[in-house]
Amino acid sequence: MNQEKTSFISGRIKSVTYALKGFYLLTTTEHSIITQLIISAAMCVVGFYFKISSVEWMFQIFATGLVLTAEGLNTAIEKICDYLQPSFDKKIGFIKDIAAGAVTFAAFTAIIIGAIIYLPKIF
Repeated sequence: MNQEKTSFISGRIKSVTYALKGFYLLTTTEHSIITQLIISAAMCVVGFYFKISSVEWMFQIFATGLVLTAEGLNTAIEKICDYLQPSFDKKIGFIKDIAAGAVTFAAFTAIIIGAIIYLPKIF
């Protein structure tokens, strides 16, 4: 096994490069991520409109990050499943449904956080 020796710094640079490539691919090719980014941008506009507090911004940003992270992981799981089993498979479908369910947990959490922040400002 012939592994290329890399320094700590060059290894970290490579890691960041791969992460940025993944970020770019997610934000430019995956419709679910693009949709969530549009919703996030709209919520930022709403946050500025209602002049939410720093703590409210932290929760809103956390909720946004939670949903985007879950969407990204769901996308990765779906891509792996599709690669391993291109044709329909009941077990693969079950795995993909569970991954999508995790996104739903994150989305419900974000909705609840948004309701806690914005409902008192609206009513």
